[in-house]
Amino acid sequence: MLIKTKAIVISSLKYQEKSLIVKCFTQTDGLKSYFVPNAFTAKKSNQKIAYFQPFSILEIEANHKNKGTLEHFKEIKLAHSYQTIPTDIVKSSIILFLSEMLHHSIKEEEKNDNLFTFLETALLWLDNHEEITNFHLIFLLQMTKFFGFFPDNSNGNYFEMIDGVFAEYQGTSCLNFQETELLKKLLELKFDSSKKLFLASERQQLLKIIIDYYSIHLDGFKKPKSLEVLKEVFA
Repeated sequence: MLIKTKAIVISSLKYQEKSLIVKCFTQTDGLKSYFVPNAFTAKKSNQKIAYFQPFSILEIEANHKNKGTLEHFKEIKLAHSYQTIPTDIVKSSIILFLSEMLHHSIKEEEKNDNLFTFLETALLWLDNHEEITNFHLIFLLQMTKFFGFFPDNSNGNYFEMIDGVFAEYQGTSCLNFQETELLKKLLELKFDSSKKLFLASERQQLLKIIIDYYSIHLDGFKKPKSLEVLKEVFA
């Protein structure tokens, strides 16, 4: 079936010497993987390697056989051309890290308009704003809504990591009081919040909490290799 849709590149993996396997989250069909032959040598404009950078937002025509095998692109063009992300080391490091997080966590093989809209809106916001120190933390926390383990908005001094609720008493799987207070502050933030609420050390602490939270709730989740790069950028 020939499909026309927007697609966000989650990851690309080199296959043999010249080809790529590209994982995308599409607006019409959710998660799809595509085989791009001769990606590194193709002269055709619709095979440009630059299209397959992490979190590129594309408009594609593709043949979807829906048989659990790799699909194939027919036509590709950029839906949005990023203005700042490719040249800003902080933004490009965030993109690399978040795309790797999603590669290990997103499993949506069905259409999900709300998730696609969130991803597209968040990426365009990042490209167009300068105050981005909390972006990756807000992004990952908001993603838990789509994964089904967004923290329950309940009262309590200790966040319970397994059940995702705030508890009155500190159990063995709870954050301590200080960590819980940091998480509560983060839950109040939106992308356009201009408040600089966190020290660099507190952002590192929050990032560890979120990655641990993902590890608890997502089977097969792997800690991103790009985590250390991100830590250096925000040190």
